[in-house]
Amino acid sequence: MIRLDQISVHRGGQEVISHIDTSLDAGKIHVIIGPNGTGKTTLLRAIFGDLPLQRGRIALGERALAAGKTGNRALQAWREGFAYMPQDSTADIALTVLEVVVLGRLGKLDLHIDDETLNMAMNRLDNAGIAHLAGRDIASLSGGQRQMALFAQVLMREPKAMLLDEPVSALDLKHQIALLDLVRKETRRNGWVTVIVLHDLNLACQYADNLLVVADGVLKAVGRPLDIVTASLIGETYGVEVDVLHDRQGNPLIQPLALHHHVTQSERTGLIV
Repeated sequence: MIRLDQISVHRGGQEVISHIDTSLDAGKIHVIIGPNGTGKTTLLRAIFGDLPLQRGRIALGERALAAGKTGNRALQAWREGFAYMPQDSTADIALTVLEVVVLGRLGKLDLHIDDETLNMAMNRLDNAGIAHLAGRDIASLSGGQRQMALFAQVLMREPKAMLLDEPVSALDLKHQIALLDLVRKETRRNGWVTVIVLHDLNLACQYADNLLVVADGVLKAVGRPLDIVTASLIGETYGVEVDVLHDRQGNPLIQPLALHHHVTQSERTGLIV
């Protein structure tokens, strides 16, 4: 479990995360949603220890990170429990895909990389559906392929908690589903605490066990998508009018209405084909 106790984060002299207090259970996917520039990535980076806490405390199991505790040794020890995949997936390095994935074991590697580690890396690439790219230079891959390779690297770290910032942003629909299915499978199997930032609200509602709605640095709502997602919540958070429907599994399905307000009856008739 990750416990956030009244955490606040300042950037540029302003409070961008304010008194967030919640628990994130192990074996579940926790998805952070909210408008651009309102603290989603900041929250993820704060959990990782990449941004110092102004106030509050974060705990992962028996480990804790508190405001004012920013020494290099303390941060290094804290981060050992995490695998963090930032949104920027550029990889301008002269390494093959297999070598990049093997680096996920950094800190556990000897001078000689044994067959067990190589086999583990190939297994992770196979899970991500890109084992055929193992010998390619990472810099030669498309954005989506790099995203999958970096996720395979995350899996190599065998963390207690997995932090993913927009992991499907460069992927087409098929590969978005493939990656998120794999995230869910590994989260359940390993009992990880998985925290993901997503912009796609419908993917968030489909995959989140627990949804965190963040706006203006404040946690507006938290809970199962089915319990908390309403037209009024989404409308107030994003400033748009929506309908909330449900898919065949019962997950909320968010349909924006803004377009319809600009289409007259005669224009609707003209659109019928």
